[in-house]
Amino acid sequence: MNLSEKYEFRSIRKDEADQATEIEQICFPPAETISRKDIIDRVEKIPELFFVAEDRETGKLAGYLTGLATDEEVFQDKFFTDADLSMPNGKNNMLLGLEVLPEHRGQGIARELMMRYLAREQERGRKKAILTCVDGKVGMYERMGFEYTGISASVLGNVKWNEMEYIFQCL
Repeated sequence: MNLSEKYEFRSIRKDEADQATEIEQICFPPAETISRKDIIDRVEKIPELFFVAEDRETGKLAGYLTGLATDEEVFQDKFFTDADLSMPNGKNNMLLGLEVLPEHRGQGIARELMMRYLAREQERGRKKAILTCVDGKVGMYERMGFEYTGISASVLGNVKWNEMEYIFQCL
């Protein structure tokens, strides 16, 4: 069975904000978790930048990828907590979280979420996608086409974050 048969990939619905909050709490250590309020705010204000994989059998979210559009070139922690910073026509997309529940991992859902999200954002005219990640995830994102650009200025959770970017190809 391919992923599209088992999962529906789409923008989040507002009634799924609580599920997204639960996934955040499961997938990240407490110091790195974004607040329920901030996730709900993002779902309310920029659902088109919140992409999910819904398990067709259970109707529950298996994971998601969320971002924020901006003209900024460098990742900043304020993007995690202020959805109002998103610009509908921003040239860049700051990726704020790629999360898949443990019981759904190992099937390629994270990669599928990323590839579909990047394709959609390229169609919207974005120039690049920027993310931060811990050391152990650099290789995963490199395999998805991201390039390491250096240590991030992010201090979320008092962790060392790496900044990576994906340059969209001209259409």
